[in-house]
Amino acid sequence: MEWTKYTIHTLEGAEDLIGSMLNDIGIIGVEIDDLRPVGAEENGGYFGEVVPELPEDDFKARISFYLKKGRGDGSFSEKYDPGTGPLYQGELSERDRKELALMEADPAEVLEKVRAGLAEIASYCDIGEGTITEEEVREEDWANSWKQYFHAFTVSGVRIVPSFEEDSENDKGEADLVLYMDPGTAFGTGQHESTQLAIEALRKNIREGDAVLDIGTGSGILGMIAMKDGASRVFATDLDPNVPAALAENLAKNGISAEGFVFCAGDIAKDESVAEKAGGGYRIVTANIIAEILAGIIPAVRPLMAEDGALILSGILASKMDIIEAALAAAGMKAAEVGEMGEWRSVTAVPA
Repeated sequence: MEWTKYTIHTLEGAEDLIGSMLNDIGIIGVEIDDLRPVGAEENGGYFGEVVPELPEDDFKARISFYLKKGRGDGSFSEKYDPGTGPLYQGELSERDRKELALMEADPAEVLEKVRAGLAEIASYCDIGEGTITEEEVREEDWANSWKQYFHAFTVSGVRIVPSFEEDSENDKGEADLVLYMDPGTAFGTGQHESTQLAIEALRKNIREGDAVLDIGTGSGILGMIAMKDGASRVFATDLDPNVPAALAENLAKNGISAEGFVFCAGDIAKDESVAEKAGGGYRIVTANIIAEILAGIIPAVRPLMAEDGALILSGILASKMDIIEAALAAAGMKAAEVGEMGEWRSVTAVPA
């Protein structure tokens, strides 16, 4: 199926109005590209990501959406939107019905509605250029292009294999265990330096029968490696609402029982109920986030650790090591080992 990607060239101040107008038409999945600095709330709050330094904000914005090149026939194959993915999920939701109606419409008529909506907004708000450019996109290219960037690879003896590649236990070479997982919309697969550092530190310290606490589990990669390396149980936490589905899929792909790998949504550093559910006695605690957040986690998880426990921290920029060192000292801990990869650091900490 062929699609056309339309991009509205506008200003940051008009983003919300234009987005609302597109939503009213039925265009729900949009892409917004601008240089506006990302605030803490937009960045996931406490469990935010490392935000790259951007050029100076020029206050311009590009809002993109997709329309099929021709009118759809409403068949099952038509129920797919590059902006939001599959539409059909058993009984259609109101959102699905809205998008399906859009996909059955004449794209030229939809585009006219968009132009009319822009003209109306421009009558009371500065929308800048207000022009629309277009680019052809093939669905198979859009859906599969990422595969050229992700292939099976090995890190610290772990062979990480995407589902679309024929790779098995027999192909793992020097690796001693295999994980099956695909890149997700919100979580990585172990390719980032900070995750590789965390995997290396985990495999150095894990022992048969260890209880493991995995904070900010994401795809569950660290917890799954711990289970395959002999952990007796894993208690994982995260705040992202996408985690449960992604985690369940990855556990199933790797034959790991949810009974031994328990997930709890919440902030273990701030929510006492999460800490109570987690319990204590963890010989391994892992957290791959960012330094400022790790510093807040350290005092909260110290009481949950076994006396001979190891706290594995990653996601630390070299320039932020002082933050971690200060937090460890205040919690009565010390760095036993520091891993380095480019600008990233990991710390394996133990009781002082």
